[in-house]
Amino acid sequence: MHLVFLHGLWYNVFVSQAYRHKETSVFRLNYHIIFCPKRRRKVLAGAVKERLEQLLRETCAQIECEVLALEIMPDHLHLFVSAVPQLAPNQITARLKGRSSRVLRQEFPFLLKMPSLWTRSSFFSTAGNVASQTIKRYIESQTTRDA
Repeated sequence: MHLVFLHGLWYNVFVSQAYRHKETSVFRLNYHIIFCPKRRRKVLAGAVKERLEQLLRETCAQIECEVLALEIMPDHLHLFVSAVPQLAPNQITARLKGRSSRVLRQEFPFLLKMPSLWTRSSFFSTAGNVASQTIKRYIESQTTRDA
């Protein structure tokens, strides 16, 4: 952590995350993504929550995204990922929602009662290196806040 003086104020700057390299590009693209089950139903608990976390981490690895933070609440989830420039945030979310919905609905038949597992909407926010640590702490504090 370094202190930086900017516009008359001191800021804590975290320099923990390195730039990523891929063929002809150097990048650091961090996205904070939030999405919810249809009608915000509280179905992401117990075995569903555990399996969903496993599926999200597997899918992120397949599409070359690194999970920086993940918190799953019963009615929504926060995901903070480092992505490659070839994928837009909506493409990342489409892959995550698509695979997780298909597999979870196969493995947990009670989810078939819902018209679809996920809503069509999502929240996306980009984060630079300074904001990344703040977002990670925010996501990690979600489970303690809702308790």
